[in-house]
Amino acid sequence: MHPHELLARVPLFRGLSEGAQISLAQRLVERRYLAGELVFSKGDTGNAMFCVLSGKVEIFLPPEGGAERVDLKEVNEGEYLGELALFDEKPRSASAEAKTDCVLLELSREDFIRDVVRSEAAVLAVLSEMAVRLRDTNAMLSQRAAKDVVKEFEESLSWRDRLADRVAELNGSWAFIIGLILVTFGWAALNWMIDRPFDAYPYVFFNLLLGILVGLQGPLIMMSQNRQAAKDRAQASTDFRVNLKNEVGIETLTREINALRKEMEERLVEIERSQIELASGAGEPASTRPTRIFSGT
Repeated sequence: MHPHELLARVPLFRGLSEGAQISLAQRLVERRYLAGELVFSKGDTGNAMFCVLSGKVEIFLPPEGGAERVDLKEVNEGEYLGELALFDEKPRSASAEAKTDCVLLELSREDFIRDVVRSEAAVLAVLSEMAVRLRDTNAMLSQRAAKDVVKEFEESLSWRDRLADRVAELNGSWAFIIGLILVTFGWAALNWMIDRPFDAYPYVFFNLLLGILVGLQGPLIMMSQNRQAAKDRAQASTDFRVNLKNEVGIETLTREINALRKEMEERLVEIERSQIELASGAGEPASTRPTRIFSGT
């Protein structure tokens, strides 16, 4: 795939003409990374974005404060990463690692501003892409939050584990209590009614059965409690990951939108001034001069 063909697939550059895409592609710098090599780290100063020409890159949050590494997204061929650096030049909000041997095309912030931001069509494409990404991120986070970890955990249980859970569930119900009382009275009544009782008072055999039942209940209940504790840990881990991704996503999107709005305000003001100067130089009546098309809040 040629660099300008790759740029044509990137939503941020759809507003550029084919000639502008080819011109921009000539400024791309090819970077090669081996599998496991860092492309950039969280906290690094961002001044460029990358397009994946071949291979795969993993976006992740490095372990901090005892927390485990959190994988956020896998970037494949034809996709891009690190685009926030084109708008705010602030430290990277996440790290990127080559998942396989890959070839990336680096685009600096200066080239992006020179060829993209000055084009109104490209500006609209950027705004549209930011809106799409916001919706996609919200949908992704909603799906993550709706993930039923307990159901997945239960589906992985063996029949022995399911049986233990059933027994523990039955032991903690009124059905078990009422059933045990009925069996006890029925056992006593049966031995009282027949001429040759098989377990006469004091019901030694029945007491033996009750002792075996109690002895089995303890381990089964403990097995079920251990699995419930494992379910709770899995649920807590998932909740932590979802909350962390929500926090990172919200912070990233907020910073991205604010930076983009500020950048667009500045660029559109420049365009308006240029149009007014051109109109004034051509002697155009003031009533026909362009008015502001954008105002920040």
